[in-house]
Amino acid sequence: MNQKTIAIHQPNYLPWLGYFYKIYQSDVFVLLDDVQFSNKGMHNYTYLKTSNGPFRLKYPVNQNFGDQIKQVSSKDQINWKKKHLDTVAVNYKKAPNFEEVFEDYKIILEQQYKDIVDLNAAFILFYTKKMGIDTEFVRSSELNIASTRTEKIIDICKALDGTVYYSGTGAKAYQTSEDFDSQGIELRYSQFNPVEYPQLWDGFQSNVSALDYFMNCGYDFKTIRDKQEQK
Repeated sequence: MNQKTIAIHQPNYLPWLGYFYKIYQSDVFVLLDDVQFSNKGMHNYTYLKTSNGPFRLKYPVNQNFGDQIKQVSSKDQINWKKKHLDTVAVNYKKAPNFEEVFEDYKIILEQQYKDIVDLNAAFILFYTKKMGIDTEFVRSSELNIASTRTEKIIDICKALDGTVYYSGTGAKAYQTSEDFDSQGIELRYSQFNPVEYPQLWDGFQSNVSALDYFMNCGYDFKTIRDKQEQK
């Protein structure tokens, strides 16, 4: 049987580089959109590096308690998109790749989206393609799987004929390799070591949005990939 690697993650807003490395590691990347929206998740915010340190860039949402991510939409009547464009422009106008990356960001942001999954996925899929990563995307809601937690992950992998599951390290607290082995799936953990690159302002700030990397270094994924494989 040929190996088929699956990775799964909620569709976050302008995620960090580690998110895209996880996409690169997988044959199929599942956008987990049929789980509960969380204010503690990064479904509607990210972090940028500014002259004053990390800044949380967050957009307002229409959301009721218990809503799944796919049921949540952005509050566009508040005109938050202009604030995000202004914030990004002020903090990155001196970055080497500002013009290209900002124009891409602006074009995607100014579109109308039914929900935050469509909005966030538009950025994720665009940046994945720009970096030359050839991974298939699926939304978990398309699979109609009703189970939860580890069972849901296993059921998603089985539905996609996955033989390897790349998990985030945070899931070690509640899942074991035995759960997956019994279903013929190999459990691996995706480990991303932050890569230092030239940034604006003093010092290096890790774990900010990949937008920071694009502004400073362009859509060069090869450097990120090679440095991970050297570690």
